[in-house]
Amino acid sequence: MKLAERRKRIERWWRFRLKERITLAGLGYVLAVALTAAAAFASANNLLFLLLAAQLASLLVSVFISRLGLAGLELDIELPDHISARQPVSARLILKNEKSWMPSFSVHLTGVEDSVFTTALYFPVIPARGSAETRVEVTFARRGYHSEDSFLFHSRFPFGFAERRAHVTMKHEVLVYPALEPQPGFAELLADVTGEAQARQRGRSHDFYRIRPYEPNESARHVDWRRTAHTGSLQVREFSRDQEPLIEVLLDLECPAGAEEWFEKAIECSAYLVWHALQKGARVRFRTQDFDVRAPIEGDAYVILKYLALVEPRRKAAALTRGGAIPDEPESVAIVFSASQGRLASDALGGARLFTPVDSFFGGE
Repeated sequence: MKLAERRKRIERWWRFRLKERITLAGLGYVLAVALTAAAAFASANNLLFLLLAAQLASLLVSVFISRLGLAGLELDIELPDHISARQPVSARLILKNEKSWMPSFSVHLTGVEDSVFTTALYFPVIPARGSAETRVEVTFARRGYHSEDSFLFHSRFPFGFAERRAHVTMKHEVLVYPALEPQPGFAELLADVTGEAQARQRGRSHDFYRIRPYEPNESARHVDWRRTAHTGSLQVREFSRDQEPLIEVLLDLECPAGAEEWFEKAIECSAYLVWHALQKGARVRFRTQDFDVRAPIEGDAYVILKYLALVEPRRKAAALTRGGAIPDEPESVAIVFSASQGRLASDALGGARLFTPVDSFFGGE
């Protein structure tokens, strides 16, 4: 390494933002040093002066080693590709020591300033040019992009006279989807919608597809008893359907002042319906004034969740209607979320179920 690069690295480590807090042990040590100094000057005893010098040297060494111990530390976090708000996820945390010759000892790591990192970690030693890693749970409280996070290193090494602290702001861009956990009414609405969509499929042609082994919790009405007797294990007849049921979710982006909290709940309900309906094998069409995707034909659930993670309410937006934009599918079931009561005409919704802030749906009664 060139001398200039080495000098820059040393300067960066030395300018590391450190804050110190004197401990009780440190206060006692300072008092002992003061008493030794007073006794040495009062008695002119050389032995006391030697003891005072040793005490001061220990204090200086403690400050120097403590500062070098926290300098040169770099933190990195590896997160999953898909993260939902308020859902704990496992993250891989890596703490690196870039110093080429000195290990770091007794380092504590905590999150500060509403950090997503809430666990307190302790690293007894991080070797020079080495690293230490562990897995922790992190939770993001809101949807959208998270661009930076703050952490705190602190250590009392080597003698515990003072606690040195260093704030580190780590810049990383993480996209967080809306929360997908069920809130009051969400699961009931999903069951109602999927049940209605499946009921509208009655009477459609179903063609025989194959014979396959029976799966747990499966209905027994399609059991093929002849094949079961022949093989000695339960076998069922499987049929192919023309198409899976279509569920349409429409979100009106116009949101008047004071309805922002309701709009966030509508986003989370939309995300919940889209995610779980697709998990159940249904087709989903999600639509707003500037977004229209059919899953899984034109995109998967993550395309819709990414849009919902970043969408913002508008004070003015064009009217949202089913109209000719939704193909004529009698088996489809539509849900519309709109914060503007009476803004959408009933004939424009084409029989869709409308939810507004005046409904008690989100109250969880």
